[in-house]
Amino acid sequence: MKTTDDSKNIIDVVSEFDYSTQNEKYNNNFRKWRKNKKNPFAFNFSVNKNESIFIDGKGFVDNSHTISEQRTLNNIFYVIGLAMLIWVTSENIIGKSIIYILDIIGINIHSAFFSTSCYGGSIEIVTVMIIISLIKIYVPTVYIHKKFRMPLNVGFMATMNHPSELINAIAMSLIVCTITSIPDAYSSSAKEIYDYFSSTNADISVWGQAEYVIYTIFDVIIMSVSAEILFRGAIFSALRQFGDIFAVIVTSVMASLLTQNFPDMFTVFFISVISSLGMLKSGSIFTAFAVRTVFKMYQLTIVIIEASNSENMFLKRNLFMTCIFIISTITVIYFAEKNKHKNYLAVYNSEISLKERLVYSFRTFPFTAVAVVCIIASLIKLIY
Repeated sequence: MKTTDDSKNIIDVVSEFDYSTQNEKYNNNFRKWRKNKKNPFAFNFSVNKNESIFIDGKGFVDNSHTISEQRTLNNIFYVIGLAMLIWVTSENIIGKSIIYILDIIGINIHSAFFSTSCYGGSIEIVTVMIIISLIKIYVPTVYIHKKFRMPLNVGFMATMNHPSELINAIAMSLIVCTITSIPDAYSSSAKEIYDYFSSTNADISVWGQAEYVIYTIFDVIIMSVSAEILFRGAIFSALRQFGDIFAVIVTSVMASLLTQNFPDMFTVFFISVISSLGMLKSGSIFTAFAVRTVFKMYQLTIVIIEASNSENMFLKRNLFMTCIFIISTITVIYFAEKNKHKNYLAVYNSEISLKERLVYSFRTFPFTAVAVVCIIASLIKLIY
């Protein structure tokens, strides 16, 4: 084996990572997690560039930074793919099975296999929807954290380094909400549940029904926080070893695919991007919570406006969307100018380009298989 004492020839991906974007406490804990040699999900490659190793049949070869990186990506994306499979299975199979079993034993709830809609009593529907939602999010979340063994102080960025970026992220999310609402000013799920409760009892306001209020609070707040815990938690932290842009793209693609609904994918992708960037810029996952919550609140507001019987409904809706867009745009421009010289994103340089890394990762089994299933499910929902 050839060696050299020249420290300039030493490659250590853990030490060379750009830690300037977060606080020192977070950085120390992140380094500690990555330096664990027994951790198959930590990219901690270290080698002297002048060293070679002997492999039977090949002779002396250079230690491969690329092979080590791909091995770590394989391990991470295998777990991510299984987590996505748990989500899809919980929503489309376990969820339907729960409804069928309850229907058989006489509980007032029904659903067709290829339909996302439920029929029956309002209490039964809300209860089952909440249970299925909790299963599909928290089972993969617990699985991810158990596999990655990510410390909570790394998996959840909790120090608000730049509070102004929280406001900026919310403003950016409102711009995206407004733009994506132009062709379809509400999400299918939000409109569906609102229509159900508005038709349940014509003499009672939707907001006079406790079940709808409970579901709305659950969907807007609890589900928003839960989704961000999954995507912006341990998954994001494990992926940012390969650069923040890589982590932003992957988690956003995941979130959009798991909607299993083509009309929602575009919006969810960009909301996810803003959640990620807002978290990185502000330093806290609470920014991601706020972005997702505001996104859901915006959708709900549009649904309420469109559901009114007022003859001025279109005027009110368009005025609301225009005002939100103008105020948000001014806010984003202001903070963009104010913070234009600040660096918030950790850059990772490798022999593998970002594009090549993304292609390699997305082709990893079972991630690819689950992505195809999500697309097929989206097509089925589009048809039925």
